[in-house]
Amino acid sequence: MTTKHEHDVHHKASLHHRKAAHHFEAAAKHQLAAADADDHDDEVKTAHHAYLAYGHQIQAIHYAELAAKEDESVDHADVDHGDADHVKDLHE
Repeated sequence: MTTKHEHDVHHKASLHHRKAAHHFEAAAKHQLAAADADDHDDEVKTAHHAYLAYGHQIQAIHYAELAAKEDESVDHADVDHGDADHVKDLHE
C-alpha cells in the first residue's frame, strides 16, 4: 500500500519526468534545425541551434536525475530494481 507521502513524492517525480521529456524533445528539435542549417551551409544558424540543443539537453538530464532521486527516496525497499512487478511492463 502506498502512503500519502510516497504518493506525493512519486507525483513530484512525475513532474520532473515530464520536464525532462519536454527538454529532450526541445533538444531534438534544435538538433534537427542545426542539421538543416548545416545542409544549407549556414554556420550561424547551425551554431545557434546546436547551442540551444545543448542547453536543453543539460536541463533534461538535470530533471531526469531529480526524478530518479525522488523515486529512489521512496523506492529503497526495492534495492535491485529488478523484481518481477517492477519490470513486468518491460517484458510484455
